[in-house]
Amino acid sequence: MTGPAFDDHHPPSADLLDDCVHCGFCLPTCPTYQLWGEEMDSPRGRIYLMGLGVEGEPMTPEMVQHFDACLGCMACVTACPSGVQYDKLIEATRAQVERRHPRSRRDRLLRRAIFSVFPYPRRLHALRGPLRAYQASGLGGPVRRVLGRAFPRLAALESLAPPLGRFQRVPERIRARGTRRGTVGMLLGCVQREFFPGVNAATARVLAAEGFDVVAPAVQGCCGALSVHNGREDEAQSFARKLIDVFDGSGADWIAVNAAGCGSAMKEYGDLLADDPNYAQRAREFSARVRDVSELLAEQGTVARRHPLPVTIAYHDACHLAHAQGIRSQPRRLLRDIPGLTLREIPEPEICCGSAGIYNILNPGAGGDLGERKARNVLATGAPLLVTANPGCLMQVAAALDAFGEPVRLAHTIEVLDASIRGLPADGVGWARSRRHAPHP
Repeated sequence: MTGPAFDDHHPPSADLLDDCVHCGFCLPTCPTYQLWGEEMDSPRGRIYLMGLGVEGEPMTPEMVQHFDACLGCMACVTACPSGVQYDKLIEATRAQVERRHPRSRRDRLLRRAIFSVFPYPRRLHALRGPLRAYQASGLGGPVRRVLGRAFPRLAALESLAPPLGRFQRVPERIRARGTRRGTVGMLLGCVQREFFPGVNAATARVLAAEGFDVVAPAVQGCCGALSVHNGREDEAQSFARKLIDVFDGSGADWIAVNAAGCGSAMKEYGDLLADDPNYAQRAREFSARVRDVSELLAEQGTVARRHPLPVTIAYHDACHLAHAQGIRSQPRRLLRDIPGLTLREIPEPEICCGSAGIYNILNPGAGGDLGERKARNVLATGAPLLVTANPGCLMQVAAALDAFGEPVRLAHTIEVLDASIRGLPADGVGWARSRRHAPHP
C-alpha cells in the first residue's frame, strides 16, 4: 500500500523498539529462525522492519509475510537480556496489518471462516455431532491424503481434531469439599469446552477438592485470545467486555484458566481496554484476579490428598504459559508432589510446537515442521505420557506423534492432578489421537 505502514492508533512504540540492541540472544529460541535461518524471520529482524514502518516506510507484502510468519510464542521475551517487550510490539503490529494490509481473497475467506467458528462455543458444539460421525467412519486417512495435495490448510485443520468422546458439562456452581478457602470463577473457553470437556470437568473437581467454591457461568463466551493474537483488536475488545460483565457479581476471588493462551490474553485486559473509559479500571481489576489453574494451586497451597500415580511423564511448556506468563516451576512442582510420578524434561523446551493458536492452520508447512520436531523430542524422553497445559498444544503434538505411529498418550496437567486426587489407575490417564488407542474420555 502507499503511504506510511502504520496509522496513529497505537503503532509499535518507538521507545520499545529502541530497547532492542540486536544482540542475537533471541536467535536460538526463535522457531522460524531455527527453521529458515532468515534474519527477517527472527525477532530482531522483525523489530527492524517495525522500525522502518514507524519511520514512515510503506507496508509491503514482503514485510507482512515476515510478520505473519511469527508464531507469537514469546520465547524471545524469555531469552532477551535487554527486556524487550516483543509481545507488545508484535500485537500492535498485527493490529496495524489487519487494518491496513489488503489480503488475498483466499486468505480473507479462510480467516473469516476460522473467526466465524472458533471463538463461538455454540457453533463449535454444533460441529461435534458431524465430527464424531466423520471420525467413526474411518474416512480420515483418505480425506487427509486428498486434502494434503490440493488444500494443505484444510488438511492441517482436519488432522488436528482430537477424537471426541461424550460431552461433559460443568455445573454453574460447585461447592467446595471440606473447609472452604474461597471462590474461583472458572473460564470454560471455546475449544477447551467443546473438544476437551474432560479437562474442564477435571479442573472443577480439583478446585472443589482443594476447598474452593467453583462458579462457571454457562453464558460465558470467548475470552478474545485468538482475536487479539491475530490483530483483530475490535473483536478482542468486544469479547473481553462481555467476559468481564459475565463474572461481575460472581463473588469470585480469582478467575482460574486452564488454557495458556487464554490466560495470557486475560491478564492483558488492562492494556486491551485502556482507552475505554467504561471498562479500563474494571479490566485492570479483572486481570489482577486471573490465574492459571496451576499458578493458583501453587500460590494458595494444596490440601487434597494425592494418591500414588506410578507413571513417567514428559512435561511440555506451553509457550503462552512459560514465556508469556512466566509460569514454569508451578506445574512441575504440582506434578512432582504426586507420589510415584516421574517427570522428564523434553529437549529444546523453548522451541514452540507449531500450534500457536491458528498458526498451524494458516502456515501448515512451518507448523508441521515444528510439530514433527517437537514429536521427536517427546519420543526421545521415552515417557509414555505427555503432559501440557494448552488445548492447541495437545492437538498439535498429538497429530505429530500419530504420524510416527507411537503409542504416546497425552493429558492436561490438571487431568493428572485429578487422577491422583481420585486415586485412578495410571493407565487411565490421558488419551491418544490414533484410533489404535483409547479416545479422549
